[in-house]
Amino acid sequence: MNGTRRVGILAGGGELPREIADELAREGRLVAVVAIEGEADADFGTHPVTRVNWGQIGAMIRTLKQARATELVIVGRVHRPEIGILKPDLGFFRYLPQIVKIVASGGDDSVLRRVVRFFEQHGITIIGPGDAAPNLVIAAGPIGKTASSARDQADIRKGFELVRALGAYDIGQSVIVSEDEIEAIEGAEGTDRMIARRAAKRTAGVGRAGVLVKRSKPGQDLRVDMPAIGPATVKGALEAGLDGIAVEAGKVVVAERALTLERADAAGVFVEGVEDRQEEAPPRRFNPRNVVVKFRCLGRIAPEKHATHDAVKGLAVLDALTPFNVGRAAVVVRNHVLAVEVDEGPEATIARAAGLRQWASITRRRRGVAALRETSDLTRPVMEAVAKSGYAGLAIAREAAAVPAAIVAEAEASGLFIVIRDHQNGAAS
Repeated sequence: MNGTRRVGILAGGGELPREIADELAREGRLVAVVAIEGEADADFGTHPVTRVNWGQIGAMIRTLKQARATELVIVGRVHRPEIGILKPDLGFFRYLPQIVKIVASGGDDSVLRRVVRFFEQHGITIIGPGDAAPNLVIAAGPIGKTASSARDQADIRKGFELVRALGAYDIGQSVIVSEDEIEAIEGAEGTDRMIARRAAKRTAGVGRAGVLVKRSKPGQDLRVDMPAIGPATVKGALEAGLDGIAVEAGKVVVAERALTLERADAAGVFVEGVEDRQEEAPPRRFNPRNVVVKFRCLGRIAPEKHATHDAVKGLAVLDALTPFNVGRAAVVVRNHVLAVEVDEGPEATIARAAGLRQWASITRRRRGVAALRETSDLTRPVMEAVAKSGYAGLAIAREAAAVPAAIVAEAEASGLFIVIRDHQNGAAS
């Protein structure tokens, strides 16, 4: 290497890793790409590439140190890895205690903050995609030929307000708002699949309306989790019948900008950077361990401590959604909000969440809680969906009617607990 320092890129899927490598090269900086097997799919051209498995932690660190990399960009689409695909090296076992703490820490924000600390302990500074390639960041205003209308701007404001409200719970980077109605909230499935859900419900022949709003969650670490859009986002927005895409100016990158704008302009879909003028100090991260909630248990099965924490967080998410008139259900597993119900019913939300991977899903024990807004939402199909999904039980925010004894008995037979929040005792943080 002749003593030359390089910028490392830990690359997942999509074209952004290659685009950032090219931008750095244009600035005269050398690049060393560490591409994750099964994730990184870009052609990196002449950039030196080392391919590693998720389990080859030692190889990752060794490659970066051999390249004399003191800075690292972590970028690209990744899926939460299945245990079965890991090919651990000696470094994996050496750092196993730290790895366990990382994946067991809960939601994406917690995991990624620990990833940053892990690399920093090895003398490698994490820099964000926006710092490495500022030309890819979307500035304020439309970036194509089409601009938002007054109706669109009202939807954008509501979308920003909703993401701010959910920021403390590590959820909701993207939402869809149409004519002042919340139509979808992104969970663990990602933006593209959230848009596809809206497209699946679209009525043929109905005109376009609504906006995809994508912004950073308040307090989000943009070094390792900077929101991004690209050609697939525009394609999805068109199929979902949306007017356009609004993103937070200065905090979202656009992949394949030329193709993205070509598609948007051809379809008359606006892509616009919007400044959040209502942004305040980041909210304190919600920690269910610091909140006291009294529950009344139906039946003989009581939740374990970890399940109680998931129940507390699930109900807190529903409370945050109350002013927006959405959210009859939420699914939380190991402090990670997998899915939030919007106009689909609790049963569908629970079934949808069952197919989503979460960090630290390394056990077959029942984990996670389905939170419901009120007892009337607990039907037999909902209870059966919880049992089939492998969750530990259900938590209900409000008792609107008695839960049928037959449902309680069937839940017990399936090994599920049912708890109702005791409003007489209240909650304290």
